[in-house]
Amino acid sequence: MPSNTTLSSPAVPNKWLVLATLAFGTFMATLDSSIVNIALPTIRRELNAGDSVEWVVLSYLLTTTSTLLIMGKLSDWLGRRSMYITGFIIFVLGSLLCGLSWNIVSLVGFRVVQGLGASMIFAIAPAIISDTFTAKERGQALGLMGAIVAAGASTGPVVGGLLLGKFGWASIFFVNVPIGLVAIWRASVVLPSSPTQPRQPFDLVGAGLFLVGVTTLLTGLDFAPEPDYGWIHPLVLALLGSGFVLLGLFFFWESRTRLPMLDLSLFRIRPYTSAILASWLGFVASGGNLFIIPFFLQQLLGFTPQMAGLVLLSGPLTLSVIAPIGGYLSSRVSTRWLAGTGLLLAAIGYFSFSFLRADWVWQDVVWRSSLVSFGFALFQSPNSSSALNAAPVSQRGVASSVIAFMRNMGLVVGIALAAAIWYSTRNQYALTHRTDPMNTMAQLTGMRYVYLTITGLMLTAIVVSFARGKTSHKAGQTDVVEKDQSTLAG
Repeated sequence: MPSNTTLSSPAVPNKWLVLATLAFGTFMATLDSSIVNIALPTIRRELNAGDSVEWVVLSYLLTTTSTLLIMGKLSDWLGRRSMYITGFIIFVLGSLLCGLSWNIVSLVGFRVVQGLGASMIFAIAPAIISDTFTAKERGQALGLMGAIVAAGASTGPVVGGLLLGKFGWASIFFVNVPIGLVAIWRASVVLPSSPTQPRQPFDLVGAGLFLVGVTTLLTGLDFAPEPDYGWIHPLVLALLGSGFVLLGLFFFWESRTRLPMLDLSLFRIRPYTSAILASWLGFVASGGNLFIIPFFLQQLLGFTPQMAGLVLLSGPLTLSVIAPIGGYLSSRVSTRWLAGTGLLLAAIGYFSFSFLRADWVWQDVVWRSSLVSFGFALFQSPNSSSALNAAPVSQRGVASSVIAFMRNMGLVVGIALAAAIWYSTRNQYALTHRTDPMNTMAQLTGMRYVYLTITGLMLTAIVVSFARGKTSHKAGQTDVVEKDQSTLAG
């Protein structure tokens, strides 16, 4: 019997049970991304962490984002089932160690371990879905996964608050251990074998350039909006410059080496490239919104953190309801039109935020947030399905991880962009009107310009999304079929 495993049918075994198992893992990893934020003040106080407490979140984000492509490539060679289960084991071990942390340094270090496991889960789960479901069914499956991601993001602060009040900050990590062990057992029983590619030498140079380049760039983007640094601070300029140079060297190396970690020919597939670029633009806009709206609610409207949290639930709740619908429609409506409509609705929602005022009530925010999430839910699942349908089976693991990477990178860039526009605009307003930058109108002006900018990003994403061309899916197919037979561009 050959060593490589090939799926004879995309329906083996019990595909919906496979989806439920993957959804459980994704829910846990997403929950952990949002559950920690609410505990940061407590961790800061009890571990005497000071401002370094931000690295509890930053270390997890940097580790997850910078290793996604590496995990995706390894899954193409080693098999997605074994990689996914290994990732879950690492995630649970990291959770246990985080709960046992004795100071801020140990906690940050163990969060890196946890982030490695989460990276494997995020990178590989969509690829397993693509292996298991037909091209016609993938949109619906990915739509359900989108609902799970939204549910995890919205549940995190609520669960975290309950655990924090009753059992202390360590409990937000310990809770992952028993649940994770059950999830590992179920994954080992349920998940099917996946296609593997022949073993080849690993591109250590490419992996190193990518890992260090992304980590350096993201660190610079995180430091830049901070009051103690700024965009022209020597450290920030050094980090950003080094990151861009290293990533430039990464792409140069990948175009020259015989066995690249990232086969750049993947980006000559027009539907795939259009999908990931549109996704990146969408998540840059999401990052900007996620950064601005809590400040607006608490600083300008005077909401308590609890009230602000309840208001912000409207977005994830809408996403969790609409995402499965978007996935269901993706096999029945052209991806270009469905994704384009979703992006347009989100753009309208963001544009309506550009009129924000200091006398708004909670309803003014809820309907706008719901409109943005409604549109993004219609876009996200069909867009991801289109990208994975277009990717060759031999590169599906790395193609899946690129989608997750663009999501994380987009959020970080969006936060940095929003901070830069907000701070610079409010400061300019204060200079022009001889007032304090914290003046309400100065703050509002800066926030309005942020929303105008991200509205422009969404309109750009519509153009990019339509550039993917016409596609049609037939049940049982594993790859996209271009009607005009011009999938490869240029």
